[in-house]
Amino acid sequence: MLAGILLTVAVTVAELPPAATGPVDFVRDIQPIFQRACLKCHGPEKQKGGFRLDVKAAALKGGDSDTPAIVPGESAGSPLIQFVAGVDPDIKMPPQGAPLTAEQVGLLRAWIDRGAIWPDSASAPSEDALKTHWAFQPVKRPAVPAIAGAEPTPSRQPIDAFIAAKLAENRLIMAPEADRRTLVRRLYFVLHGLPPTPEEVAAFVADDRPGAYEALVDRLLDSPRYGERWARHWLDIMAFGETDGFEVNTPRANAWPYRDYVIRALNADKPYPEFIKDQLVGDATGEDAATGFIVAKAALLPGQTGRDIESIRLARQDQLNDMVLNAGSTFLGLTIHCARCHDHKFDPISQRDYYAMTAIFAGVRHGERPLRAADDTERRLAAQALKPRIAALETELARYEPLADPSIVESKPTDPRFNQETFPPTRARFVRFTVQDANLHPSFGLIEPCLDELEIFTTDETNVALAKTGAKVSASGTIPGSSIHRLEHVNDGKYGNSRSWISDERGRGWVLVELPDEVTIAKIVWSRDREGTYTDRLATAYTIEAGPSLNAMKPVAGRLPLRSAVSPRLTVDRFRPVAAKRLRFTILASSNIEPCLDELEVFTFGPHSRNVALASAGARTKASGTYPGSPIHRLEHLNDGRYGNGRSWISDQNGRGWVEIEFPETNTIDRVVWARDREEAYADRLATRYRIEVADASGDWTVVATSQDRRPYVAGAPFSAVESTAGLDEAEVKTLHALREEKQTLEQRVAELTRASLVYAGIFAQPDETFRLSRGDPMQRREPVDPGALAQLPPKLELAADAPDQVRRSSLANWIADPENPLTARVMVNRLWHYHFGEGLVNTPSDFGRNGARPVNGPLLDWLASEFVARGWSLKAMHRLIVTSATFRQSSRPRADAIAVDSGTRLLWRFPPRRLEAEAIRDSILAVAGTLDLRMGGPGYSAFAPNTNYVRVYNPKTEYGPADWRRMIYQTKVRMAQDSTFGAFDCPDAGQNQPSRPRSTTPLQALNLFNSQFVAQQAGQLADRLKREAGDDLTRQIQLAYRLALGREPDGEETRLCTLLAQDQDLATFCRVLLNTNEFLFVP
Repeated sequence: MLAGILLTVAVTVAELPPAATGPVDFVRDIQPIFQRACLKCHGPEKQKGGFRLDVKAAALKGGDSDTPAIVPGESAGSPLIQFVAGVDPDIKMPPQGAPLTAEQVGLLRAWIDRGAIWPDSASAPSEDALKTHWAFQPVKRPAVPAIAGAEPTPSRQPIDAFIAAKLAENRLIMAPEADRRTLVRRLYFVLHGLPPTPEEVAAFVADDRPGAYEALVDRLLDSPRYGERWARHWLDIMAFGETDGFEVNTPRANAWPYRDYVIRALNADKPYPEFIKDQLVGDATGEDAATGFIVAKAALLPGQTGRDIESIRLARQDQLNDMVLNAGSTFLGLTIHCARCHDHKFDPISQRDYYAMTAIFAGVRHGERPLRAADDTERRLAAQALKPRIAALETELARYEPLADPSIVESKPTDPRFNQETFPPTRARFVRFTVQDANLHPSFGLIEPCLDELEIFTTDETNVALAKTGAKVSASGTIPGSSIHRLEHVNDGKYGNSRSWISDERGRGWVLVELPDEVTIAKIVWSRDREGTYTDRLATAYTIEAGPSLNAMKPVAGRLPLRSAVSPRLTVDRFRPVAAKRLRFTILASSNIEPCLDELEVFTFGPHSRNVALASAGARTKASGTYPGSPIHRLEHLNDGRYGNGRSWISDQNGRGWVEIEFPETNTIDRVVWARDREEAYADRLATRYRIEVADASGDWTVVATSQDRRPYVAGAPFSAVESTAGLDEAEVKTLHALREEKQTLEQRVAELTRASLVYAGIFAQPDETFRLSRGDPMQRREPVDPGALAQLPPKLELAADAPDQVRRSSLANWIADPENPLTARVMVNRLWHYHFGEGLVNTPSDFGRNGARPVNGPLLDWLASEFVARGWSLKAMHRLIVTSATFRQSSRPRADAIAVDSGTRLLWRFPPRRLEAEAIRDSILAVAGTLDLRMGGPGYSAFAPNTNYVRVYNPKTEYGPADWRRMIYQTKVRMAQDSTFGAFDCPDAGQNQPSRPRSTTPLQALNLFNSQFVAQQAGQLADRLKREAGDDLTRQIQLAYRLALGREPDGEETRLCTLLAQDQDLATFCRVLLNTNEFLFVP
């Protein structure tokens, strides 16, 4: 409270007790006053108002109000004196107990008036004392202890000397080496999280060659299973999750590439400094997905928080806090985030240090972005190389565009449900319905047209086309292999898609009806689907012919083919060759606001067609008007030969405008090509109604094309080149299809090469200015803070206030990975030790600060850290070093004498047995059952039933199939929800960083493991496997089960009891019991 309300009170010196006149010593006179009266509220355990009186720098700085409580040389003006002297009757300091005496106040006044001299050595704790903390000292390689009388063995190495020395101090010795069956299972569980197969156990047990153990270690480290196993540990440490958390908990569908990166990096044995740099600045190192580390933790995103400025700022500050927390705890083993509201209580981390770290991440925001692959440049170049051929194909295809028909005023589209054609009475025995064009399928483009029912009516309204009246039908062809789309359905008197005919040609085909007698007809009715369910495959252009004989048929009705709709990407208007000196393009309507033209191209007629509209060819342009004030939308861009929105013309009128091109000479032209944006970035401002006119040398204007004969424009419809085949002969149709298919293949390849997968890995921008926040309150901004790191840890990192985002993150990564940093190597080797032995040398693996544990074997920790650096920061080298030690290879059997001294096995007088983690238990069950799917990477499987609520509710699945039988690291990691079976086994939910999992034993674990549907299912799968591989002999089945699950043969008594169980119940029940044994569930 003291510093929170430090406001200067107007006071005269006469109101205060007088200052002492004798000598005043801080340690003798002042510090005892602080200790008795002040430190309960303003000391190391608690700092009310952010004010601390046991550390010199903090006391002189003041609290959250940023007003110094002690003003050297001015005791009367120091708020500390005003409060303890009781000047303000509403404020009592100290709040409880006796107030300070006038003599004590006088001592404080004298001390302040004489300069508030506070020896550095008198702070408790002082900054010097903080800097002497073991973890902040440089890593120095200690000498390896010499152990007198220690029996040398092939496996002994420096690790064992340090362990033996510590044991000797406690009058303990190491255990003998475990048997080979135990060692092979231990190695597989520790390095892979999976049991060895019976064949792998037998091969190792029988291999007595020197180096067999080391060779096995190398094989296990070279296996991709290693990366999957150890990635799970890393994901615990940094709280990887695939939902946002909090009450909304929405999915992050594309967070998984970070998980795959970790697996890939560990399998590749990426040096640890590179591993760090990838995760902080992977967008610069070629590992773009790795920056998922920065935004891995839970976050409330825009739209999930309140809309007031306080809520928005707080949510953003929480995100930055988690970024600092993750980097600090994961790589440095420090609780930097504890300095958000005040200087760290225990470690030499100031509040300013904390905000310098937040400034590092100020340019990072949560969200998805395109994933930049390592081969992006090569892919882009490959795509670019295909584009000239695509452009050439577009030019070729343009030749097959239907000719524009400017005489058409309006064309009513055909109706999928009902179309009626009436005509003058006509004598006929034969009627042919010829489809010349069809609408486009939204996914497949031009496909085979369909006729539901073709009805032919006489003048007295009798349908004479029915098969039951004797009419016969034939066709150009029928789509093969369909039981519902058959020729006989076209006149069976039944309606609907399931009683229809489909042609075998795309966009064309004919049906001929032969009537039993010659009659007078006057109306024909047809549809695509009279029931209205389907609208694709609809004839849009057709001809109806009728006559008394095949040779005497004449057209009686029909519909001219419509050209394709305009497209923002490319629109072609082809017309009969015409002489032109000028061309005018008049826009009559647009999709919205002022229309835009990317490039207007005019091509000459003939085999050597060329674009004569180019300014470089001498063509000149004018327009009705140009959008004012834009440097990129200018009239000269209309014919500059360059594509894209950035080189285009925009009219100055809403929905209207015209442009005119004058050629240097009269040319015979037959084609105009235009677009809104050839690069496909924009689809607005599209001309949807237009007119194209040409004038020859005489100046007379002629309309050559309009939009009236085009299909209606539908926003968002996919672009497709020429689809209509109306008016083309068989050879031309074949050529058209070949060109179209080649173009489609090339475009698909370009799409594949340029398609960017999305990744939840942070969105980067130039950072905003960072301020220190009083009490961590985003609404109480104080002085600006430049990006940097912890001032007390070498090497120094100070950046300019305007340093770019990537430079900030890269600098932090280099600072963390610098060998001079005393924490980085120590923290990582301690994590390796932790996951090999179940507990680290420091058993607070993410807190190496003064509030964390001291190392149980400090010299060994420093030797490992120095060895880590010496071995090129290779994680696999350190694994190999640890697992080949005699310490790791000890028996796990307990000894009474050792338990009496070290019941927790912290000194490692034996290998500490421990239960497998949740993931390893599940994976091992699948492996033993023979159902484990070892597919790596990609989106994970879910342990929860699908739901689409805004606020997600994750209900566990009740049924499991092969898709759920991958390793558990590929299970989508949902925050605040657990796997219904294995969540009970101390499995973290990614809500918090979990550098060390708790170890509990609860009834729920046993109930889940014996009664869950998953375990019952896999027990059944194991029983089936035993029957397949061991035949019908029960004894052989039991023996195989033991080899699969436990890596050994059952003894006689075990065989007898298991036989009785399987006979009394069934084989699957026996399997379920076996999967519940401690021997199966523990690292031996």
